[in-house]
Amino acid sequence: MTAYDAIVLAGGAAKRLGGADKPAVSVGGRALLDRVLGVCRDAGRTVVVGGRRVTARPVVWAREEPPGGGPLAALDAGVRQIGAPAVLVLSADLPFLGERTVRQLIDVLDTSGREAALLTDPGGRDQPLVAAYRTEPLRRELALLATEHGSLAGLPLRLLTQELDLARIAAEPLASFDCDTWEDISAARARIREHGNVLDEWITAVKDELGIELDVDTGVLLDLARDAAHGVARPAAPLTTFLVGYAAARAGGGPEAVAQAARKAAALAARWAGEADQATPGTAAGPAASGGKPDKPPKNDEADAG
Repeated sequence: MTAYDAIVLAGGAAKRLGGADKPAVSVGGRALLDRVLGVCRDAGRTVVVGGRRVTARPVVWAREEPPGGGPLAALDAGVRQIGAPAVLVLSADLPFLGERTVRQLIDVLDTSGREAALLTDPGGRDQPLVAAYRTEPLRRELALLATEHGSLAGLPLRLLTQELDLARIAAEPLASFDCDTWEDISAARARIREHGNVLDEWITAVKDELGIELDVDTGVLLDLARDAAHGVARPAAPLTTFLVGYAAARAGGGPEAVAQAARKAAALAARWAGEADQATPGTAAGPAASGGKPDKPPKNDEADAG
């Protein structure tokens, strides 16, 4: 994948949110800005244009001139801070944007030979703030627009995109969903709690909170937790998965270390559960089948006396 930097636009007045600090609004326990920063972690440098704030990972800060001068002014401020041949440009209010879409944008930019690759939403509208640009054509057009209009402040994004050779990518249904109103925020918060989404959202949120960048097979860990709960005891499930994580960390970390520790613990849980079903020699069934200790033969007093 082509080396790229990222610019995240986190300014704006958020008028339809009553002037709230939109990048800091929480969706799924994470600030909208942090959610976007999470999907461009592969960027060589990430520049956030807007007011400084605490973020989940380090970024470079920039500010448009004048503050609140609009997306083109913000984009120009961000471009001045990057050096990669390609740049990913994102708004800070995309709760459902995924890393797969980011990779697709960069790959299409790389293979198409175009000057930019941008998403189109389900209605067919261009999304220039969910896009990848070649850096030099982007700088060129921003400079030309600034010369022509005297300033980039207040200019619409279409003045930029209409001058570039574009590749368009049809977005997944929610990839370009942005949060402009409190109704949008409520819809996003409800969406991530739906049955098909909540587990992945929760795991991602936990990793982000703990500063963990690790992709593991959650299905393996869930199977292990189930086996420990059913074959040993219900409290064994969370304790076992914790110990697997600890063992993986001691082994150097990484997905393979987690998988190896999970396999060992799963095999132990299977052996443990299997013993409950085995008959003990001299009895009709094992301890679990009888509900207690196996019966012992009566003492032989004479043998004991010897």
